[in-house]
Amino acid sequence: MKYALVTGGSRGIGRAISLSLSRMQYHVIINYVNNDEEAAITLQQIESEGNQASLMKFDVASLEQVESVLGTWMEENPDNLIEVLVNNAGIRKDALLMWMKDEEWFDVMNTNMNSFFYITRKLIKNMLVNRYGRIINIVSLSGIKGLPGQVNYSAAKAAVIGATKALAQEVGKKNVTVNAVAPGYIRTDMTKDLDEKALKAMIPMDRFGKPEEVSELVAFLASDKASYLTGEVISVNGGLYT
Repeated sequence: MKYALVTGGSRGIGRAISLSLSRMQYHVIINYVNNDEEAAITLQQIESEGNQASLMKFDVASLEQVESVLGTWMEENPDNLIEVLVNNAGIRKDALLMWMKDEEWFDVMNTNMNSFFYITRKLIKNMLVNRYGRIINIVSLSGIKGLPGQVNYSAAKAAVIGATKALAQEVGKKNVTVNAVAPGYIRTDMTKDLDEKALKAMIPMDRFGKPEEVSELVAFLASDKASYLTGEVISVNGGLYT
């Protein structure tokens, strides 16, 4: 059985990614932190299609939880290799920098940036030993362009973009690819508080994207068809910023 881990995989873009990878015959490990109901729905959707998945509840921003939950699973399943990792978990806590609270900075950094380090470091050794792996980091238009009111989020996502390019150079010889996908405005819970009517006027395609339009690209990057593609940041934004 081939395994894929999707952080923040219970809803939105994460749910769509989990479904797409399960259709590639991966057993998808759906990570989530709070919403048991949404996680159960994602699991049920995958199983209803005859595919396999399981839930893994832990906070990606906590090194202790990553070690205790993910680390324990790895110890108990030494022959089950997680060969695809999608670092998707993320949060926004928007505020102008002059009014940004310490916790708004550090919470966003921990969930969006430090989690990449904690989880990727945990899984990369086995990928290198087995000479195969796919790491896909979900970043953002904010990390490329920068957006006002999102200095914390933009900084975190820009850091992951830099890490993507550096790690790709470290592990390429071992047939491990590392890429990033940068969604623009995608219709999910994370964007439901935005003024869609005003924002879509700036998008050449005149609409917000759908989670599936991100997940299909992730599925491609996770496949053998993308074997010579690494260190790239691919935007899915309807032409908003290219």
